[in-house]
Amino acid sequence: MRMWTRKNALGGVKFKSEMDGREVAVLRSLVESVVGLLERRGAEAPTDDLAELTGMRSGNTSAPDDPTLARLLPDFHRPEGADTAESDALAEQADLNGALRSLYEPDIIDIKRAAGATILSTLPNGGGKIVLTREQADSWLTGLNDVRLALGTTLGIDADTPDQLEEDDPRAPHLDVYHWLTWMQDSLVQVLMP
Repeated sequence: MRMWTRKNALGGVKFKSEMDGREVAVLRSLVESVVGLLERRGAEAPTDDLAELTGMRSGNTSAPDDPTLARLLPDFHRPEGADTAESDALAEQADLNGALRSLYEPDIIDIKRAAGATILSTLPNGGGKIVLTREQADSWLTGLNDVRLALGTTLGIDADTPDQLEEDDPRAPHLDVYHWLTWMQDSLVQVLMP
């Protein structure tokens, strides 16, 4: 992949790069996996009578069991300084998170799925040039961030993870992909900044 560039055009600012066919295949596979996870989560949302009467969607009230989805859809509220050993505090936190999740998770999933769809629709089949509008570039940032979070969670990446793993570590080739995604996201952020 080439670094992102910013070009002024008659139709407005465009953001350009280029990917080879292998890079497109890897990114497409990762984005499709994340979108698939989000679609399954959305499909698991319960329906209730009030939602059917008002047309308001409701989402899941409990956090995802899958660690990758839990990273993509974290709890909304984490009380500061609360003693987590207190059962009342835990129950209150769970109730608040459940209510917030029910209200907002469907829209968050829609936004994340739309970002993934934008990446998929703007990737050149077999490799080639990528030309994005400002809105598409913003969607790319959202989608790339989601893919990085998902891959990082799967690989167990944290602040203590070295930049390179031992060759016999099964995560080593995937860590290279994680670094590539980080570089791609950073390059796009740099050209988006005024």
